[in-house]
Amino acid sequence: MSGKKALIVWGGWDGHEPEKVAQLFESWLSEAGFAVEVSGEMDAFLRSAEFDLVVPVVTMSGISGDQLKAVTEAVRGGVGLAGCHGGMCDSFRDATEWQFMTGGQWVAHPGNDGVRYTVMVEPGHPITDGLPDFEVVSEQYYLHTDPGNHVLAWTAFPHPEHPGDHSANPCRMPQAWTRRYGAGRVFYSALGHQAAVFDQPTAAEMMLRGLAWAAR
Repeated sequence: MSGKKALIVWGGWDGHEPEKVAQLFESWLSEAGFAVEVSGEMDAFLRSAEFDLVVPVVTMSGISGDQLKAVTEAVRGGVGLAGCHGGMCDSFRDATEWQFMTGGQWVAHPGNDGVRYTVMVEPGHPITDGLPDFEVVSEQYYLHTDPGNHVLAWTAFPHPEHPGDHSANPCRMPQAWTRRYGAGRVFYSALGHQAAVFDQPTAAEMMLRGLAWAAR
């Protein structure tokens, strides 16, 4: 048993299945020995400092100044933060401090859902050691990211079948990373448009390892 406590907060746009993803993460963390609290209320963020790990599953929503201050101060003080897809890096578009803390913000997904693409895994970190490159069918996220992030996985942009307006700007787009925010560990994976993405075993294993790694 880990003896650690995790808070999962879900909400926002229903298309990302926030409650279903929250329930999936709750089952993983419970099996790993965490005591897990799940809430559909943003006020739960006010209690972030009581936990070892905060997991946001909230897309395109709003956060009050007090709620934002509570979670950023908690992570700055050592509470871990981990999440995926729009549930963490498209949570609060007006909250730039949230984006600074998480290390990125979604801006596009050419081709929308159903794009088949390869995720290239970088070795040399406990979250990715032994994991192979893998293919998913989902939204291929393009994000604005912090150059200080430790990139764990990336994908090639533009996609040959869905170049969007990025065809003249080829790049390796980070799809998973770690970072520090004060004393807190932060992990993010761009995978997770819906819960079924984690039927891909490598995507699921990377996410589970990231949750555990981030916890205080």
